[in-house]
Order: sequence, then structure tokens, then C-alpha cells
Amino acid sequence: MNNIFHIKRLYRYILTTFLPLFLMTFAICLFLVLMQFLWKYVEDMVGKGLGLEVLGEMFFYAALNLIPMALPLAILLASLMVFGNLGENLELLSIKSAGIPLLKTMKPLIILIAFISVGAFFFQNNALPRIQTKFYSLLISIRQASPELDVPEGVFYKEIDGYNLYVGKKNRETGMLYDVMIYEVASGFNNMAVIVCDSARMSMTEDKTMILFTMYSGQQFQNFTEGSSSAYRGDFVPYARENFDTKTMMISYDANFNRMGEEVIEGSSTSNYVSKNLTELGLSIDSMTVILDSVNVVDRKLMKSYSHLSFRNSYPAQQKDSLILAGHNAEVEVPRPDTLLLSMELNKQSTIMQNAFQKAENNSNEFLFRSLNKTTTRKTINRHWVEWHRKFTIPFTCLLFFFIGAPLGSIVRKGGLGTPIVISVILFIIYYIVDNVGYKMTRDGVWVHWFGMWFSALILLPIGVFLTYKAMNDSVIMNADTYIQFIRRLFFIREKRTYPVKSVVIDKPDYNVIVDNLNEIEEITNHILEKYNGFSYRGYWNDEGYEQELRMLKSKMEITLNQVSNAHDLDILAKAEEFPVLISNVRLFKPGSLPARIAMYLFPVGILLRLVAYPFEMRIKNDLGNIAQRSGELAGIILKDHPAMNEKTAQNQFN
Repeated sequence: MNNIFHIKRLYRYILTTFLPLFLMTFAICLFLVLMQFLWKYVEDMVGKGLGLEVLGEMFFYAALNLIPMALPLAILLASLMVFGNLGENLELLSIKSAGIPLLKTMKPLIILIAFISVGAFFFQNNALPRIQTKFYSLLISIRQASPELDVPEGVFYKEIDGYNLYVGKKNRETGMLYDVMIYEVASGFNNMAVIVCDSARMSMTEDKTMILFTMYSGQQFQNFTEGSSSAYRGDFVPYARENFDTKTMMISYDANFNRMGEEVIEGSSTSNYVSKNLTELGLSIDSMTVILDSVNVVDRKLMKSYSHLSFRNSYPAQQKDSLILAGHNAEVEVPRPDTLLLSMELNKQSTIMQNAFQKAENNSNEFLFRSLNKTTTRKTINRHWVEWHRKFTIPFTCLLFFFIGAPLGSIVRKGGLGTPIVISVILFIIYYIVDNVGYKMTRDGVWVHWFGMWFSALILLPIGVFLTYKAMNDSVIMNADTYIQFIRRLFFIREKRTYPVKSVVIDKPDYNVIVDNLNEIEEITNHILEKYNGFSYRGYWNDEGYEQELRMLKSKMEITLNQVSNAHDLDILAKAEEFPVLISNVRLFKPGSLPARIAMYLFPVGILLRLVAYPFEMRIKNDLGNIAQRSGELAGIILKDHPAMNEKTAQNQFN
């Protein structure tokens, strides 16, 4: 049994390192997205007197609903931190030096993330529809709840339907209101009533369905509208006035929290997609598609029967298509419609035009109404497709973020919370923007549903493959010198040699060997210039000798100049700095390889690639000429500054 469940020590170490970090980052990411939710809906929850149990239930369902958003970010951040720590502590280097490749090191985490992705799929398919139903029903109930009564001082309070309340001053200890004005507009402006009083007290009934106003020392003014309004002339409207010492008024105001049933969400035809699993979504999409197709067929028949050819329906049966039948007879001349219209009287022409305009407008309104129904159905289908694809895209995004975070962490080699958080936030923002673009395009029907919902995955997949490949091959993509050198090559910016005078020289230069090497370099360079003076089209794609000889020449030249750099003579060092830095790769593809042969036989493409490489060939040709010239000049300077070299060289030539 122990052999069956045995886990290698390395795998156990990686798992025990990853799991605590993953749980910590998941909690952090879930907290952050929950705070985003709070900032978005804080206005709907504040000031409504909601109990702690309602708020706690709301945050609980919101946290469960936001798990699909927090999970990919947590995996990205945790994988970055784990492999960044391994790289920073040189543990990853030790693992690679032991002969274990990066992909094998990632194996236990790949299996773990695969299980997490499968779990995320079942969570979204089985649990999330129920969670979303409870979440949205509770959120709508909170939005529809009446705000808690808290009348401010010095401003009109309009939260009570049909009433505007003004309070000049309020005693918070006794609850007494002073300098109170109440505008009752529930029955319309013509029946408006105004109450002014010195003080008032406001309270709720026990069932919290009515507001009880007790007013002291005030007056009530109300428009007097009995009888016909035509009896009153001018702008004067009579009103009724009432003085009172104490007056009580009850206003309907439901301050209770009324929870909406979940069946409202499940029964809604436009929003019930949040409560369906994969099978139910597929069935709903099929049924709505069939309905939409049948409506389109009916609309086409209606347009053919009642819109374009509607004038034929008014003909008697025996006279239908008489004009068309007459048109087939060459002897009968069918008059043009405009000539028929112009031959009638003006009043009849006007009647015909008005009838035609009325029919066209009626048809337009009818089909506009039918098109609105079809647009609503199409949007509902798109929302169903969004939910259907999300059950697959979120688990796949978890895998993609792992294959982005783990290789990137091994390349960056920075652990902790600093650099990984910065990189994770940048990548997640890019993913969030791209994913929202795809979602909105799918929702609005601009893109096909499968392309819009998988758009972010299509963007992230090449990045994950590229980073994994580079990390497995110990790439230096995070090294600034790599990009600087690439930009130099792209814009033909030459590198400059610098050979300062060294204060301490361990290996003194052997000028005899240096001069011999310089003469050999000059001979090799002249040989290359003579042999490869010009490439044929076929030789450009097949000849492998040119670049091999260039690499050999470059290696010998760098070794020789490295020996020259130990000299103390300024003239020798200055001349050595004039040697150009030779590039050895000229062609885009390796000569004789399959891509090179394909490019050769694709004649227009091969010609274009050949022309692209021509500036590099000219640069190498000029560099070879400079190398031959500088080799001779440097050998001459060495022989001149060291006379003993001349005698030894002459003796070697004599022997």
C-alpha cells in the first residue's frame, strides 16, 4: 500500500511548498475581488437598516460567486512565487544540475492544477447555478428594500414616496423635529397639501409598515378643487386652511426587508441562464434557436404576403395577376404605374399616396415590433452561450495561468510578494481586459460565441507555450542585454570594442603567436572573399560552408584579440579596437534544412527573403575587408614596436 501511494521526496517538497502559498494567495485574491464587489454595490446596501445576518449571507454568496475570478489569479501568483523562490535560492539550479528537467519538476503541480481545474468545472456546473440564483435574488431584494429613515437637517428629504419633508433642526436625544414642512404630492400637483408646524415627532408602527407623524402647533394648506375648474378665472386657485394644536398623520412606508423568492430568477425568460447547468443551457439554446428560426420563417412569409405584394390581396379572384398575364402578351402594352397615378385627379392621387404611406408605416411598425422580440431572444441565446462556455474557459484559464506563472517564475528568479505581485497584476489586467472584450462581443452578437468566449485563451495560449519552451531551455528573455543586442542588429548598430590598459596582466601576450595568428586571419579572410564573392540563388539556400568558415574566422579573431588586450602599448590597443565585430549568421534558415528548401521552391517568397538578407551580406563583406586590412596593420605595428620580432620572423622564414 505504501508503494502505491509513494510520492518522491522532490515532489512532496514542491507540493508542500505550493499548497500553503496557493491557499494564502487564494484568500488574498478572493478578498480583493470581494472588496471590488463591495465598492460596486455599497450604495445599494448602505442606509437600509439591514441586519448582520442579511449582510453576512450576502457576502457569503458573493464570495462563492467570485471564486471563478479569484482562482486563476491565485494559481498565477502562487506558481510565480514558488518557482521564483526556487530560482532565487538556487534550488531550481540544483534540481537541474541533478539531471531533472523543469517539466518533470512541474509534474506534481501539473497534476494538482489539473485536479483543481476539473473541480472548478464541476463547481461551476453543479454548485454555481444554485449560488448565483440565491445571490441575485438576495441582491435584488436588497436593492428594492426601502432606505432607513434618517431625515437630515436643512434639506428636503425625498425618500418617502409622495412626500417631501423638510426639517430645520433635529434633537437626536429626544427625537423631536423642529421647523417642519411637509409637501404631500401623492395625489398630484393640483391636489397638493402643505403642512407647516413648529415641531413634530416621527415613529414607526410595530409591524414597520406605516410612519406615524405627530405634529404640534401648525397649519395645513390644501388646494380646493371641488366642482368645475372653469369656474375659477385667472391664476388664482382656492385652497383650504386648517390650524391645529396637535395633528396625527399616518403614511404608508414598508421598512421591512422582503426577500424575493428564487423562483423569480428561475422563472424569468431573460435571466434564468444563471440558474442552469450545462445540460439545461444546451436544451434552452436548442429550443430558443428553433423558436427563432420559426419566427424568421413566419416573418418572411408575412413580408412576402402583406408587405411587398399586399396590393394583390385586394383584387377579385378572377382579376388577380391580370396585369402580369397581360405583360406576357406582346400585343398588350401595360402602362407604367406612375402614368396611371398621374392620370387621376389630384384628390384621388392624394388619397392613394396617403393610403400607401399608411400601409408602409403600419408594416414598418409591425416588423419593428417583431424584430425587437427577435433581438431579445437573440440576446438571451447569447447570454446562454456565455454561461455555457464559461464552464470550460475558467478551468482552462487555470491551466494556462499555471503554465505562464511557473516558467516565468523560473526565468525571473524573484520570490516573495514584490515582483510576483507586480507581474501577476499586469498579466491579470491584460487577461481581464481581453476577456471582457470577448464577453461583450459575444453578448452583443458581434462575434461568434465560441470565438468571443475563447478569445482570451487564444491570446494566453501562445504566451504559455513560449514561456514554457524558453524556461525549459534556460532562456535569457529577462536579460536586458539580449534585447539591446537584438535592437542593435535590427537597426544595424555596430558594437564597439574597448581595450583599456590593464594595470595587472597575468598572462603576458606572446607577440610571435599573435603575429602568426594575424597573418593566418588575413589569409582566411582573403580566401573567404575570393571563394564567396557572390551567391547563386540555389547556393544561398544550400551552401553550408560560408557560415561555418565565418564562425571559424570569428573564433580565431576573438582569441587573438583577447591576447592582444593584455598589451601595454597604446598603439596596439588602439588598432585592436578598430576591428569590427563580425556577425556569423547571415541567412534566415539553416542552409540545406527543410525550411530553407521550402523557401527556395516558393519562388516569390524566396526572392523576397534573399533580398532581405542582402544588406547583411554587404555588411559582412565590408567587415571582412576591414579585418584583412586591420590584421596586416596590427602585425606591422607589433613588428615595428618590437624590433626583436623582425629578426625572429626573418629567421623563421629562412628556416
